[in-house]
Amino acid sequence: MSDSLSHPVAWPHQPADRVLMTLKTRGPQSIAVIAKAMDVTAEAVRQQMTRLHADGLVGAESRSAGRGRPTQIWFLTEAGHARFPDTHAEMTVQMIGAVRQVFGEEGVDKLIQVREAAMLGSYREAMQGARNLKGRLERLAEVRSAEGYMAELRKDGADFLFIENHCPICSAAKACMGFCRSELELFNKVLGDEVLVEREEHILTGARRCAYRVRKRGPASRS
Repeated sequence: MSDSLSHPVAWPHQPADRVLMTLKTRGPQSIAVIAKAMDVTAEAVRQQMTRLHADGLVGAESRSAGRGRPTQIWFLTEAGHARFPDTHAEMTVQMIGAVRQVFGEEGVDKLIQVREAAMLGSYREAMQGARNLKGRLERLAEVRSAEGYMAELRKDGADFLFIENHCPICSAAKACMGFCRSELELFNKVLGDEVLVEREEHILTGARRCAYRVRKRGPASRS
């Protein structure tokens, strides 16, 4: 696993919420790993898991890693994921439906284009003063986290991984895949022509997060 370079995600203070946040941002984990991440005892995490499991927010499965006893791995249930809200989901989906009904797909595309242009302007403003790609990505992670995406940045060999652990517009994206396409194009534009951004994991295809590989383009790919 690559080391995290930046972690702008705001961590909650309540122990139960911290457990949920750990599972949200790191995926299924054992109690020992969660305890280490939270810097608490395994028993403290186990107590929280008992309560969260009773509330239907977490589940567990046994996994074997060779010899020895299987390890119990904990994960968020659908109800657990729902604790991280999809911003104004119902209203947004209704508005997209109304735009599609009145103006057709061209109207929806125009709506996405206007949104992308507005975001591009604000993101470029946030990039001012960033000296290199790492700096721009750290700024982008801060902006996206403030918007609810729980973004973080990791180094992966010569590349960067830009990770979004949550999608606050997931319902809108399901109603119109153009939002996901637009955001990928937005990242490529705001990070510069010398950079290539490719989506490797996608929440809408069943992944627990969206992850983007960011690399510098070679001379041939820039031409």
